[in-house]
Amino acid sequence: MDEQFILRVPPSVAEQIERLMNESAAGSSSNPEDASLDLSFSDDGRSGTFMIGNKSFPASLLDLPTVVESYKTYDDSFLVKAADIGQMVMVREDVDPAPEEVEYKHGLTPPMRDARRRRYRREPDLNVYMN
Repeated sequence: MDEQFILRVPPSVAEQIERLMNESAAGSSSNPEDASLDLSFSDDGRSGTFMIGNKSFPASLLDLPTVVESYKTYDDSFLVKAADIGQMVMVREDVDPAPEEVEYKHGLTPPMRDARRRRYRREPDLNVYMN
């Protein structure tokens, strides 16, 4: 199975990535410097930098609250499971604050908002039963 992760970027960065992919698919690239993407992490493995062209953005590696399955197809009729995705790289603007926790408390879609609190049972308080 492949190793995969979710890459969540701001809308302005998403437009640049889409433009780069369209240019590379068409075979026309005006400047190779503008067509570069790079993702590097610091020693802690959780914070890093996402570079697109000459612009850099802060990035954070976050754990998702649930495992997401990824599928791919070779013939547009049968799906084959490609990977279990448990982490997300969140790229943000310089002015946005860094996430405080290691786990992203929301899932990828609106119904999974605050998934841990709403969907999973709380740990029982064992001190109540000891008395």
